[in-house]
Amino acid sequence: MTFALAPTAENYRLEAFDTIGSTNAVALQRAQAGDPGKLWIVSKKQEAGRGRRGRPWQTPEGNLAATVLVVGRYEPKIAATLGFVAGLALADALNAVVPQKKLSVGIDGGGAGRNRFELKWPNDVLAHGAKLSGILLESMLLPDGRFAIAVGIGVNVVAYPDDVPYPATSLRALGADCDAETLFLALSDAWVDNHARWAEGRGLDDIRRRWLDQAAGLGSEVAVRQDGRIVRGIFETIDSDCQFVIRDRQGVELRIAVGDVHFGAVASADAD
Repeated sequence: MTFALAPTAENYRLEAFDTIGSTNAVALQRAQAGDPGKLWIVSKKQEAGRGRRGRPWQTPEGNLAATVLVVGRYEPKIAATLGFVAGLALADALNAVVPQKKLSVGIDGGGAGRNRFELKWPNDVLAHGAKLSGILLESMLLPDGRFAIAVGIGVNVVAYPDDVPYPATSLRALGADCDAETLFLALSDAWVDNHARWAEGRGLDDIRRRWLDQAAGLGSEVAVRQDGRIVRGIFETIDSDCQFVIRDRQGVELRIAVGDVHFGAVASADAD
């Protein structure tokens, strides 16, 4: 089976690779060369991908590495919310193609079983409380003043890393018979719907509400690592700018723009 776009994605274009260094890097190269956006770059093997804060993210053969290039005139804080659009789109795609399975309480203490796939702030999709997917946004300012945003989505379809300091899983490990091509077809469809809801940032309230409906750990104790320190509290919501909002043990509300979140009482210095 080959990669293909869903019929609803008729205004998008697709470049598929057998092997690629980084789908995000290629997307930004295309933007620098004048690509207008609405371009998907996909591969089943990625050798030089990156996660948050420059961490390496390799995609072994059979997993999905996909990036959609978005080009427009956005404020940086609005552009950053495309990560929440991507999380919703992926969750919708997974629910469409993965057979119904009852999920248990999360390994990391956060999954309450409300949804088969849950969204972990700011950029992960979980299944059984373990990381199934990571999302990374990278951007550049173009000469005409527009922003090019590479929305990268990596999914553990057939394999997951076992040398990471957090629980991880794959669709295969969950018993799902789904390949990267089938998942991407559903993802390209779900992206169109969720991007339309986002409406260049005007629909962010709707995105925020839908994201919270699928949020992992909502109402539970969390530990957030920020600049080498750990902040603990109860995960209450995400605000209108999609910042992470917790209430600490003294009852003080804290808004967090950047940090690594872990559920439960323990967060290590190596947490991702």
